[in-house]
Amino acid sequence: MRVIIKQDAAQCAKWAADYVSYKIKRHHPTPNKPFVLGLPTGSTPLGMYQELIKQCASGKVSFEHVATFNMDEYIGLPPEHPQSYHYFMKENFFKHINIQTKNIHILNGMTRDYEKECTEYENAIKKLGGINLFIGGIGTDGHIAFNEPGSSLTSRTRIKTLRLDTIKSNARFFDNDITQVPRTALTVGIGTIMDAQEIMIIATGRNKAEAIKHGIEGALTHMWPISVLQMHQHGIILCDEEAASMLEADTIKYFKEIENRTD
Repeated sequence: MRVIIKQDAAQCAKWAADYVSYKIKRHHPTPNKPFVLGLPTGSTPLGMYQELIKQCASGKVSFEHVATFNMDEYIGLPPEHPQSYHYFMKENFFKHINIQTKNIHILNGMTRDYEKECTEYENAIKKLGGINLFIGGIGTDGHIAFNEPGSSLTSRTRIKTLRLDTIKSNARFFDNDITQVPRTALTVGIGTIMDAQEIMIIATGRNKAEAIKHGIEGALTHMWPISVLQMHQHGIILCDEEAASMLEADTIKYFKEIENRTD
């Protein structure tokens, strides 16, 4: 596991965007060999998206031959709903870059056949040769996408009933009214994420510190889904000082020394 500790969220956003651009350009994507990117929603990746939009506008990176797969979507929210992840991605990223609509993949929360939707999503990823870089955030309880504590570490794309804590946490996006928050969602599985060639998890803020501690220093357990990253050959945790604040001093020193030498 590679751990990058930056001073604040802004530095994390810049590093993440630079890394995504570097990986895309190194891949030399073409129509027949696109770079396949897994993407998250939420407040954490917004800074990265803003940086990538700037880089695309300046010609530093192109998304013309990039295919994307988002992590999840609420069940029952149409794409035009302001809190749907379709809407989030369009408004905050896709409409500002030169990505082709045909290359955008987001689970359909309005489907009537959940099993078919999830199976086809997995097949679409396989058809493109798998995900090159899967980017994600984490919850305060260590969940990845909607894979909450207790989720199987080998799970695939599926329907998931959300925990009350998650519903309460997401109520801030629904006028702080938990009755408006969907109770179920479609989500990629932990196994789906782990199949990616590379994974980068971004965490900022002191409220993510406990999850980061369990993810880096804790035991592998389905009760802290982030801990599964310990088993990935090319896993990156990118966090700021606050998110790293519960790590042991020796742990922080170790990873900072490695990155200083790498730089």
